[in-house]
Amino acid sequence: MELGGGKTAHGLAARDASGVLSPYGFSRRAQGDGDVTIKVLFCGICHTDLHVIKNEWGNAMYPVVPGHEVVGVVTDVGKGVGKFKAGDTVGVGYFVDSCRACDSCSKGHENYCARLVLSSNGVDRDGATTQGGFSDVVVVDQDYVVRVPESLPPDGAAPLLCAGVTVYGPMMQYGLNAPGKHLGVVGLGGLGHMAVKFGKAFGMTVTVISSSPAKREEALDRLGADAFLISRDSEQMKAAASTMDGIIDTVSAAHQIVPLLELLRPMGQMVVVGAPTKPLELPAFAIIPGWKRVAGNIVGSVADCQAMLDFAGEHGITADVEVVGMDYVNTAIERLERNDVRYRFVLDVAGSQLDAAA
Repeated sequence: MELGGGKTAHGLAARDASGVLSPYGFSRRAQGDGDVTIKVLFCGICHTDLHVIKNEWGNAMYPVVPGHEVVGVVTDVGKGVGKFKAGDTVGVGYFVDSCRACDSCSKGHENYCARLVLSSNGVDRDGATTQGGFSDVVVVDQDYVVRVPESLPPDGAAPLLCAGVTVYGPMMQYGLNAPGKHLGVVGLGGLGHMAVKFGKAFGMTVTVISSSPAKREEALDRLGADAFLISRDSEQMKAAASTMDGIIDTVSAAHQIVPLLELLRPMGQMVVVGAPTKPLELPAFAIIPGWKRVAGNIVGSVADCQAMLDFAGEHGITADVEVVGMDYVNTAIERLERNDVRYRFVLDVAGSQLDAAA
């Protein structure tokens, strides 16, 4: 079915800062020569989706169809597409286009492009607001689509498109992928549990750092972490000082990072991938004496994402997910706000009746 020159899509949209999602019909852009049309099978629910639909970052362009952890099947391709064919299982992550001409794009780091086009709540090449994967179909340029290995189940693979590459990319960039090195993972949610899995697959010693003692068993027994620290226990933190080569901080709530930096060895690397709404406090002398470094990261390039998926396919790495129907989405969002999920909600888009969802 076509509407306004493009394919009709059915999804779920937020209309205001309440963040309540309800059925929404709209038109995808007409498939271009370089485009891939994808039937959405599954889409993960990321904390970023929560921030956007509730306008917590002040940039929501309502109506907003969220979703940037998309796994689906190619149903059609433009005449200029050579990378994919109908029937391929593919993924779409946090962004769907970039300028392709800036320094970042020319070096294969398009995720840092100043004109990045986000998969949801972005501005597309035609000026239209992009709508994400909480919908039954997406149309994406082939250069921003990745191939999902056959060995990965599509529901468990969906969160890899954001949570997976967000931790995998900096681990590769900063050498936090070497066997025998000691990695600290702060927070055990959607991002944190992926960092633990990748760290163990790399052959690292992994310590989970959490404010919640209740997560000890999860960290050690289910995910295979080597140690567990309670961040509020000053004695435990003191005993672990200067033992870690790197730390991946995944916490999205306001928290102190100076006690975490004390866990690093000299020349250690902290990477912040959580996005608290309040500024982090970083006194200069928390990093100067030990030549310690703090970096940030947002997702990864298309090449990073493909490399991450290939690695995950080889090592059997998927996200731990709770698959829910589209009619459960608002409850899932409420539970996500309470961190009541282990560890990622994934919407069964293809298995839901979208016109009656939510």
